[in-house]
Amino acid sequence: MQNKPHIILGIDPGTLVMGYGLIAIDKSNVSLSEMGVLELSKHHDHAQRLELIFRKIESLIKIHNPIAVAIEAPFFGKNVQSMLKLGRAQGVAIAAAMMCGLQSHEYAPRKIKQSITGRGNATKEQVWQMLQHILKFNEDVRFLDATDAVAVALCHHYQSKLPVAPEGGMKLKRKPNKKSNSWESFLSLNPDRIK
Repeated sequence: MQNKPHIILGIDPGTLVMGYGLIAIDKSNVSLSEMGVLELSKHHDHAQRLELIFRKIESLIKIHNPIAVAIEAPFFGKNVQSMLKLGRAQGVAIAAAMMCGLQSHEYAPRKIKQSITGRGNATKEQVWQMLQHILKFNEDVRFLDATDAVAVALCHHYQSKLPVAPEGGMKLKRKPNKKSNSWESFLSLNPDRIK
């Protein structure tokens, strides 16, 4: 029986344009499955936009059966009303994922850019170009919201990858975490302080 590739759904929430992207992971190969946008600007009722976001996310999950949903966390802006609307869009997308039995994972814009390009202050165009290189696609996109969503999915893939144990069963020794607040960790890092 052949294993199916794992799918990750990435979402760039928005109330005017919501980007979505799906990547497929097959062993060590990552490829682009689909990307696109949900254009909401023609709908003037904010509640209707939120309903459309919910239905689109629900539909994508039912069609593609992803193992995870990754969503871009809203960044703090000066316009409070815009932030409120963006937060609602994000909340509806998270609720849709939960209704389908999936947990959503949030990533800050800076973390996403750093995961893809190595620089947290990269432009949307630089993220797009790096995605084209990594995922080997040539499509020209009308909205960068779609590639931003693909970047969120790829960021989640990179963040959720677990280190593989070397062949032969050799166990890796773990260094104590310097940031840990446990007494055991403190004492192991400072044996000279024990009286």
